[in-house]
Amino acid sequence: MLLALTSWLFVLIMMIYFVTGNRPLFFIQERIGKNDRPFKLYKFRTLKDANESLQQRRFWLGDFMRYTSLDELPQLINVLKGEMSLVGPRPLPIAYLVRFNQAQRKRHLVMPGITGLAQVNGRNSITWAEKFDFDLYYVNNLSFVLDITIILKTIVLLLSFRKDSSLQEKEFTGSNDT
Repeated sequence: MLLALTSWLFVLIMMIYFVTGNRPLFFIQERIGKNDRPFKLYKFRTLKDANESLQQRRFWLGDFMRYTSLDELPQLINVLKGEMSLVGPRPLPIAYLVRFNQAQRKRHLVMPGITGLAQVNGRNSITWAEKFDFDLYYVNNLSFVLDITIILKTIVLLLSFRKDSSLQEKEFTGSNDT
């Protein structure tokens, strides 16, 4: 239903990408899904594909897409395909799978989400340990009320237009990251 409601926005964003010459439109990356199953996550591309520094790879449309979180919109396709949910722990790159300890792996007992408890409680400003604590709390306390609470908090955060810090997130290197 959300995909149908946002289809006009998909078309508008794709037209802007085409008109500005920013192709390819999508960033596709293998991520860890429920029960450790890999899937291809879809996002609108927000960086140029090049062997340059992070700052040199940025472009205005990508910055806007991250700032508004519109780059996440194609993940509704992942939801439609049954690979993701609206709410759950954020799916992490497949390379991280070998870095999790047993407790951290429990986050994969549920479907990954477009938004989650860690995202509404600090997103990229909290440590990996805190993110995993929020993820495990979600897994252990899964409920409709918790999902609705997270969705409502997500809407408030989206409408607050907070500064994007996703490019400053440190890579998860192992279970001892804090």
